[in-house]
Amino acid sequence: MRQVVAPGWFFLAAMIMAYGVANLLQSMAAARTSVHHTFDPGLLVRLAGQRTYLLGIACQTLGFILAFLARRDLPLFLVQASVAAGLGVTAVLGVLLLKWSLPTAEVLLLGLLLSGITALVLAAQPAHSRRIGPVVVLLLAASVLVMAVLGFFAARLHGALGSVVLGSLAGVDFSAAAIAARPLTNEHTLVGFLTNPLLYLVVIHSLVGQLLLGLAMQRGSTTAAVAAMDAAGAVPAAIVGLLLLGDRIVPGRGWLAATGFVATLLAVIALTRYAEPQHHHATAPPRPASPGLRAAAIRR
Repeated sequence: MRQVVAPGWFFLAAMIMAYGVANLLQSMAAARTSVHHTFDPGLLVRLAGQRTYLLGIACQTLGFILAFLARRDLPLFLVQASVAAGLGVTAVLGVLLLKWSLPTAEVLLLGLLLSGITALVLAAQPAHSRRIGPVVVLLLAASVLVMAVLGFFAARLHGALGSVVLGSLAGVDFSAAAIAARPLTNEHTLVGFLTNPLLYLVVIHSLVGQLLLGLAMQRGSTTAAVAAMDAAGAVPAAIVGLLLLGDRIVPGRGWLAATGFVATLLAVIALTRYAEPQHHHATAPPRPASPGLRAAAIRR
């Protein structure tokens, strides 16, 4: 009998491409916007004034929808780790279109990343998600506040450290959104879907994660920001998926899943160390200001 291929595999491949393009476009927009050193939601408003950013958001939304559809069949450890493969797409497009210069170490690490994702694909077994209890839902809700507080303090960090820390926090937020989204795919009616609190947790975590990612990208290296996001987002989702959501590994391939996950994680963590800035913000020359204007600037 011929085995039917789960549609999640097709959604997964399309998701990787969509996220890769989204990373590139959002990075370009972040580079054109004045750097924010506070956890200011106004950054999203300023970024939204750019057509490039809106196009990036459209690609990310498409990637999010494709990821949501992929999670219906595929385990979280595969889908979340595969989001990191979009980083390879971003790097290739950056080199071809924006003349980015990637150091040799970064190219080798992207190769390791691809190898890790390939191992996970071979080890993953499609299966639908289990439902989660109210305690997990409450923990997901409480984590929104925790991430916002951490983001408030992390926004004061500068340079590569700021990219890595803010990107990591964004990854945890997107991981929480993924955890909420996997059991949400069990809803088969529109009313059940719209009244499920998991839907609104997905939206809120995604918005906070988007703000944190925008702040991270402003601090220099798109590769470092996105790699940190992917590394931080993969671990919680993988653990929760295997323990609580019914994620499965092909019998006898646990070693391959472990090897692939570790390789992917090491690659994205190392990328936060070796990645070089791809863009720099221009600094406007200072202009004399009256005391009133200076005070207004400080208040802003």
